[in-house]
Amino acid sequence: MSLREQITGEMKSAMKAGEKARLSTLRLVSAAIKDRDIAARAEDRCTGCEETEIMAILQKLVKQREESAVTYEKAGRLDLAEAERAEADVVREFLPKPMDAAEIAEAAETVVTELDASGLKDMGRVMGELKTRYAGRMDFGQAGAKVKHLLAGAA
Repeated sequence: MSLREQITGEMKSAMKAGEKARLSTLRLVSAAIKDRDIAARAEDRCTGCEETEIMAILQKLVKQREESAVTYEKAGRLDLAEAERAEADVVREFLPKPMDAAEIAEAAETVVTELDASGLKDMGRVMGELKTRYAGRMDFGQAGAKVKHLLAGAA
């Protein structure tokens, strides 16, 4: 079952169960995906956005919710911060389990070895491959630091 189908199914379930907050969040997610579909059609891609793009949209929505929650907390609006975090939790349900630091390090080492990367000049290639393989699961900030460390040692 695709992410798009999962989200639609969950929207129907939330509607039937009368879960207004959950339904509102799922509608927001669905609208973001539809916006991306429209942009994809403008780029002459008939199929709309792909699974990896949907995952990127979901990650972006989670990040926005977390940043808003922090802003609301600083302003003393704990009720709004809690609502933002609840929305982030709903969106996270559709993302795969994130990789931990050890898994990121192992994946980085594997890709560096497979691509026979020998210096910082190969960092772009390595990061591109990691993004292709682990979209939606990997913290690319951590991965970038690990790859840089590995390639600096290789040079």
